[in-house]
Amino acid sequence: MVLGLQRPDRGKIFSFGQPLERERTSLLRRIGSLVESPSLYSHLTGRENLEVHRRLLGVKKRAIEDALATVDLTSVADRLVRHYSSGMKQRLGLAQALLGEPELLVLDEPTNELDPAGIHEVRSLVRSLPRRRGVTVFLSSHLLSEVEQVATHLAIISQGRLMFEGTREELRQRSKQQIIVEVDQPERAYALLSQFCRTVARDGNILKIGPDSEWDDPAQINSLLVKEGIAVSRLTAQHPTLEDFFLELTGSPVSEKKYAAR
Repeated sequence: MVLGLQRPDRGKIFSFGQPLERERTSLLRRIGSLVESPSLYSHLTGRENLEVHRRLLGVKKRAIEDALATVDLTSVADRLVRHYSSGMKQRLGLAQALLGEPELLVLDEPTNELDPAGIHEVRSLVRSLPRRRGVTVFLSSHLLSEVEQVATHLAIISQGRLMFEGTREELRQRSKQQIIVEVDQPERAYALLSQFCRTVARDGNILKIGPDSEWDDPAQINSLLVKEGIAVSRLTAQHPTLEDFFLELTGSPVSEKKYAAR
């Protein structure tokens, strides 16, 4: 909808404070995009692909060299695209999106179907774009672990409703830690901790102290157990992942929902 590819069922889309419906052409010139996989001519070189796109946009030739340098493809710019790896093709797609020097870059599943090396390449590039190009990146993805490593601001959308919006720090403040303890006397430890902690679960030699417990200081818990002669072999404070928070907030499987971030 932000790119004008689909109309909203209700309401209006505003970009840069202006209605997209009325200022469509001028607003879209300020936005670059990459939706999953780029549309490239495999029989042309990387540079020739960008030249085709440059002519459509009507920007200066210098924009091609700037874009190639940004995505680190200058050294292979004259190689046929059919010989590019998946990660290189995705970076070339990002170079296309950057040709018009957009203020906003919209990326939909940019690491979809990439191998681990390609994911790392694209992730590092996306993370660097705001600093290197002064562009705001809006990224939409189901891969929550990837989003967690890239995004500074997060939004969770469920059934068309915005369930959460804020920074990673604001999300962390809403997600209290869980304490994991491994001991040599689990039965004694469970009985002891249950007197002080509201939520304690036992799984073999491992005890999990829930985030709603008043005792949430690992050092305090360790001191209590050791004082009672219980040996602690492992004690960690574990924060919920984005996936944990997503499931808690939406109450539905991750695969049925969409996660967006910028």
